[in-house]
Amino acid sequence: MQRILLKNGVVVNEGNQKVQDILIDGEHIAKIGNAISDDAVKVIDLNGKHVLPGIIDDQVHFREPGLTHKGTIATESRAAVAGGITTFMEQPNTNPQTTTIKKLEEKFAMAAASSFANYSFLFGGTNDNLEEIKRLDKNACSGVKLFLGSSTGNMLVDDEKVIEAIFRSTEMVISAHCEDETTIRENMAKYKELYGDAIPIEKHPLIRSEEACYLSSSKAIGLAKKTGARLHVFHLSTGKETALFRNDIPLEEKKITAEVCIHHLWFSDADYKTKGTLIKWNPAVKTAKDRSMLWDALLDDRIDVIATDHAPHLLEEKDNVYTKAPSGGPLVQHALPAMLEASLNGKISLERLVEKMCHNPAKLFQLEKRGYVREGYFADLAIVDLKDSWEVTKESIVYKCGWSPFDGDIFKAKVTHTFVNGHLAYEHGKISEKRNGKRLTFNR
Repeated sequence: MQRILLKNGVVVNEGNQKVQDILIDGEHIAKIGNAISDDAVKVIDLNGKHVLPGIIDDQVHFREPGLTHKGTIATESRAAVAGGITTFMEQPNTNPQTTTIKKLEEKFAMAAASSFANYSFLFGGTNDNLEEIKRLDKNACSGVKLFLGSSTGNMLVDDEKVIEAIFRSTEMVISAHCEDETTIRENMAKYKELYGDAIPIEKHPLIRSEEACYLSSSKAIGLAKKTGARLHVFHLSTGKETALFRNDIPLEEKKITAEVCIHHLWFSDADYKTKGTLIKWNPAVKTAKDRSMLWDALLDDRIDVIATDHAPHLLEEKDNVYTKAPSGGPLVQHALPAMLEASLNGKISLERLVEKMCHNPAKLFQLEKRGYVREGYFADLAIVDLKDSWEVTKESIVYKCGWSPFDGDIFKAKVTHTFVNGHLAYEHGKISEKRNGKRLTFNR
């Protein structure tokens, strides 16, 4: 691979912003400094654009295998790279589900052949695969995923003895979807009696309610404390849950951590009126007060990571009555622009954005040589122009499903370049057809 010299970029990294040059040699960052002179094959003058570590998304659903009409590892990793995301961790609720070591390795083979971004997978826990989890090497993949509430591709784990056994049986990060299924079923029955299948979408956060989330996440946290397990609670959606997490110790010392997703930071229940089922997610988008409390917890370090929960469905699937419209939506292409918008609007500094979307996921999952702009690290970089407004249009959308919940929105900042392992994978709207993603390795 060629040597590439990036000149005059504002590097946002480890709590600082500095104008620096970056020399990329092959897959790695060879040198960071001022006025680097080199006979690089390619020189790019960034003219003051900002250079971030490549975004690490710890929760995506790329739909392969079995649900490839919605998306594939190739199509959705292309969209990720277009959005400055260089690394993803994909979820196990595909068809077949990733609940055996054999199926996990088959998925790695698919990604090796097709992924534009770096990749790993979460291994799915079920009510009956404890022995497979015990056999799983701690460096085999990102971690273990438990659905403690049902979601797309039902993998509900509801046997409490099995859950405790899983918590006791692995050193890996256990990432959990926390919603209490009994509460949800009772709420659903009540609203179905009132409305049949045509439940108003505005009732979604009342069905998948604050109480359903809090009951499940508090129970999971209690079990993690009891067993000493390493628990990561995915996609917090309520203000009430944020009180369950600590901010008085460094991330590296935490045994229990939390994530928030773009949609829970951006939308509120007022948006159901215009967005309808396009913003139907599990857990549900809730109130503006919940959104504000999630922001508070993110900024005071009770919440450690920002992710997408990218989960594409076709528009015709979404365009259904409440009970038949699936939950989830595409986000990887627009997650970083949305957070840059929040930064430009004073909600979060660029340094903190990088901490929550790059540094902390790398720390939390103990990734090897990723998540930072450092000499010797893989050259995973997202370059952004904070002064280039653009509109999300159907023509600009890269997702296979062809739509975005941000359709029609105008963002003030744009991703201009994305480097994956030193390869210029995206430049000014054009995606290189070279698939250059690598399997993640870990410092465990």
